[in-house]
Amino acid sequence: MPTKPRRSKPSPAQPQSQLPDLAEPDVVLVAVTGMSPAILTETLWALAHRSEPVIPARIVAITTAEGRHRLATLFQPSPALDGLSPWDALRSAFNRIGHDTNGRLRFGITGEDVSVITDVDPSTGASRELADLRSEADHRAAADAILERIRSLASNPDVQLVGSIAGGRKTMGALLYAAFTLAARETDQLTHVLINEPFETLPGFWFPAQPGGPLAARDGSRHDPASARIELADLSFVPLRNLFQRELGRGVGSFGRLVDACRSEVQQRASEQIHLTIDQASIRMELNQTVLRLSPREHLVLLFFATRTKQGAPPFAALKDATAPLNQFQRTLTTNVRPGHDADWRLASPVTQPMTDDDVRRVLSELRRRFFASPPHGTTLAGCLPKRGHFGLNLKGPQIHLR
Repeated sequence: MPTKPRRSKPSPAQPQSQLPDLAEPDVVLVAVTGMSPAILTETLWALAHRSEPVIPARIVAITTAEGRHRLATLFQPSPALDGLSPWDALRSAFNRIGHDTNGRLRFGITGEDVSVITDVDPSTGASRELADLRSEADHRAAADAILERIRSLASNPDVQLVGSIAGGRKTMGALLYAAFTLAARETDQLTHVLINEPFETLPGFWFPAQPGGPLAARDGSRHDPASARIELADLSFVPLRNLFQRELGRGVGSFGRLVDACRSEVQQRASEQIHLTIDQASIRMELNQTVLRLSPREHLVLLFFATRTKQGAPPFAALKDATAPLNQFQRTLTTNVRPGHDADWRLASPVTQPMTDDDVRRVLSELRRRFFASPPHGTTLAGCLPKRGHFGLNLKGPQIHLR
């Protein structure tokens, strides 16, 4: 997804009826970073050397407090770079090979350019910058921060995002990928930078054309930066913002709540494709015309919840509220068995014995296991079984057929 240079406005000599071309969106490189700020210079070098070069208008780094400290080295003059800072050396190198950096490559150690992940001290309520990501709570804070930044940038139609997952802890890259999936657009791009050894871990390496000559490795060997090979791998992602406009159009909220909302919407859409047929006089059920065999108790529990849903009864508030009605349902089934049908499944000893809360819980767990083993529709049906907060079958009456 290379970006072409911004088009110029028409000259006064052009006919008045000719409309000017629209300007191309500004490319913003957004990257998660950690202990190696060279990830930025390496990624920028790779973007500038694509078949259609990309020189971002600005760079946004998402990092920790320690990561921000490391990013400051990009702007510190270095004797190893002939007195230039790594950032100035990169800009000079771009200019030498013909790239116009005027008005581009905006970056610094300001809050606009560096987003430091923060959390709240639960004992005092005070915000604090995270020096590193160590705990589960730290990673929840990182997920929220990354999602909020991506949503904010992606809401600007004049911006085109290029994301880099190469820096920081591996979980930060995974969270950036997830944030792009949730909030980025079809026109945005996600990348990972690849560098040959020993330059990937070579101290003092920033980009191939850096000044200062060969670099010394820890083992004493010396390596010319010009021999480094940097490639940019494009990572495909599925942009969900158009699919979940209701969920993604709200306030940012937390990463976890947004994921739960989207997951619930996926489950709801998938469940609409379910058609469940259950026999009452025999242990037979069909899931979208596929026959599944259940145990007598499993069949009883599924038939009970399916019958309630078919009749329009609301879900129970909790499992404990369902046990007594389930046992009453079983007794009613038994009385409907005609004399002489001793082999009827409704008279089997596992069915005729009253069920406890634990019995119902175990049967539902076994039903989930069976359905999960029968994808794709079985996996969807497993998600429709009773659960905490909605102890009923999460289907609509017309999807259920009793015979």
